Amino acid sequence: MSTSAVTYGSDPTGLIWGYVFKQDQKTAMIGSEQAIDWLRAPPPAGSNKFIWLHFNLSNTASEKWITEHAGVVDEFYEALHEGSRSTRIELAENTLIAVINDVLHDFSFEPSDISTVWISVSQHVVISARRTPLKSIDRLRRAVDGGAAIRSSVELLIHLLRDQADVLVSIVRDAVAKVDDIEDHLLAGRLNHRRAKLGALRRVLVRLQRLLAPEPAALFRLLQRPPHWVAETDSQELRQSTEEFSVVLSDMVSLQERIKLLQEEIAASVNEGNNRSLFVLTIVTVLALPINIIAGLLGMNVGGIPLAGHPGGFWIVVGVIVTLTVIFGWIAMRTQRDR
Repeated sequence: MSTSAVTYGSDPTGLIWGYVFKQDQKTAMIGSEQAIDWLRAPPPAGSNKFIWLHFNLSNTASEKWITEHAGVVDEFYEALHEGSRSTRIELAENTLIAVINDVLHDFSFEPSDISTVWISVSQHVVISARRTPLKSIDRLRRAVDGGAAIRSSVELLIHLLRDQADVLVSIVRDAVAKVDDIEDHLLAGRLNHRRAKLGALRRVLVRLQRLLAPEPAALFRLLQRPPHWVAETDSQELRQSTEEFSVVLSDMVSLQERIKLLQEEIAASVNEGNNRSLFVLTIVTVLALPINIIAGLLGMNVGGIPLAGHPGGFWIVVGVIVTLTVIFGWIAMRTQRDR
């Protein structure tokens, strides 16, 4: 009994999609065999033609194919297997190596909904690889299918960064809506489990900020000394895209501060409610103190209990209890009012 190989949405080599970009010509899709022919005979150095190959690392054949045919630098493989996945773009042997964190399609503000795409960008070849379907990279594919004008391989990377910034803007917008809803419940006095939701939301935003913010040192070195094949316009657009991304991250930091203030407000409200409950319990205890003391004294089975033979002894004791209760209650209320 034979079983078919699992390809995880890719072809047997692990290739999910491939495109050929030619100046003033329509972008064409290619397969792995056509990609091999292209890589064996790349265009001349001055040409603007390049290919984009996107692989699924869940298919074990993809990394083998990249090693045998793509000719990427060793730093790309190191980035694939290293533990650190902070977003960064760095230069290695005249090739741009980008590690970009992105979110899944059904992002639900869970830490597990964040994954990574690794990209190698040279003048004529762009290799990208991921393990799970991601939102920004699919937005880039739809833009390419829609006829977006992409002049160079670096512009493809810039387009991806801007798509990622757009996705992050939508995440911040959804987070703001959630925070607004929690704030409305807070003002209405209906807390429920909103404090726990705020804590989970804040943790996800902190993780997003930590993973999505580009490393400034590597980016600064790249912008100061870009590869010779990167056009000046591409360098400027790369700088602008990173600045736009920084604006989105600053909005995320502001949202985190707002969540922190709401958490403090909710904690203060909870503490105030606990104090009120404790005060009521204290008042009840104080008011019950006279009757407990007198009942305990009169309940002792010994001789000499006062008013035992008096016809109005019961009402005298009741009057004493009521008087003492009113006095103790007045003292407790006055002490609380003074505080």
